[in-house]
Amino acid sequence: MSDWKDRYPSRYQAITIHNIAKHPLWQRLDPEIREAVEVTARVLPFRSNVYVIEDLIDWDNVPDDPMFQLTFPQPGMLDREDFLAMRVLLRKGASQKEILAKANEIRFNKLNPHPAGQMTHNVPELDGEKLSGVQHKYRETVLFFPAQGQTCHAYCTYCFRWAQFVGIQELKFESRQVERFVEYLKRHKFVTDVLFTGGDPMIMKARALREYIEPLLGPGLEHIRDIRIGTKALAYWPQRFVTDDDADDVLSLYEQVVKSGKHLAIMAHFTHPREMSTEIVREAIRRVRDTGAEIRMQAPIVHPINDNPETWATMWREGVKLGMIPYYMFVERDTGPKNYFEVPLVRAQQIFRQAYEQVSGLARTVRGPSMSAWPGKVRVVGTAKIKGEWVIVLEFLQGRNPDWIGRPFFAKYDPEATWLDQLQPAFGEEKFFFEVEEPITWWEVEKDPFEAEKVPAVL
Repeated sequence: MSDWKDRYPSRYQAITIHNIAKHPLWQRLDPEIREAVEVTARVLPFRSNVYVIEDLIDWDNVPDDPMFQLTFPQPGMLDREDFLAMRVLLRKGASQKEILAKANEIRFNKLNPHPAGQMTHNVPELDGEKLSGVQHKYRETVLFFPAQGQTCHAYCTYCFRWAQFVGIQELKFESRQVERFVEYLKRHKFVTDVLFTGGDPMIMKARALREYIEPLLGPGLEHIRDIRIGTKALAYWPQRFVTDDDADDVLSLYEQVVKSGKHLAIMAHFTHPREMSTEIVREAIRRVRDTGAEIRMQAPIVHPINDNPETWATMWREGVKLGMIPYYMFVERDTGPKNYFEVPLVRAQQIFRQAYEQVSGLARTVRGPSMSAWPGKVRVVGTAKIKGEWVIVLEFLQGRNPDWIGRPFFAKYDPEATWLDQLQPAFGEEKFFFEVEEPITWWEVEKDPFEAEKVPAVL
């Protein structure tokens, strides 16, 4: 252990726009680039650390380096007029109140802080009261946002949950109500999976993480079979599992979950192969897997960071070699600086297919490209010519109504569309089927309405 602490920084310290100037690598940047980062970071959150800056970014290739693009706000992430307006305020020494007012105006009016019904349609109720910090969109899976886990070791510039990090309380999802959450789960026996998300739950100390997870191992929750933890810690701070003071306590908690008979899945966010390249991340992956937990890897396809098949094929192959399971290629959500990162759906599917054909069956567990849209997770299957008409073929991987899952449907061919709401039904249809059929509000039911239709496992 001491050897790891000698080679890598062992104490986490956030680097933000307020202290980045103290780092010598910052001074290598052209002054124009430094100003652009400072301007954009007044609107979009910026947070990094020594490991990301010193071990993952190739400073000889800045600003084009993918890890720099991934972690440092870029001027093109704001509309030109908004960027210039914010730059004027900073150059004239405007007050923090003026700067914040302009930043919030841009955030609320231009950046769609909560897409896909996160605030309006996903928050469940218990005894007539909203369960803050909880989302229940799909039948089997409930998301929990622990209050102490609503930040990250570093922020991705494309993060669809950027609104959690900008200091506006009404935009935050978070909860400390473990008892009410457990009661909700006990009343909804058809829920099988709990996903701890954020932010990043692995920013928490092991003691705090235990307070949220241990109650799920108790009596009355036998129907909860899978516990998932969504995290970028393996990529951005692998020390969390190796040299942090409570790293062993975290791994002990993982072992406890596995020994309880529940499945523990670490939903690891890897966006680029370089995040898997250091010695310490490989050690962290090994230590996590030794607990019996499974690591699944996922990320969105984003320009200019990973929008080519070679990057994805390399990442999937390397992940499999390290014992991880390729899980999802997502489409960048319609929030934040989407215009900077977005890749047309047809192009995203071509990249997915070209990467998919380069890997063996062990990596073909991956699914995508998938849009986490309002009705559900919609996969772009491909394009086809049917009865003389070119169409985009799609299907639901998950849906607000389980009856939608696996049903193929068709949209008019549109090579420029980047999101579901930009697509039009093919073959003269006025609406897609999910726009006509009713979704299910899962917290309003305590018995799975599809239960009677299930085929018995043994006839």
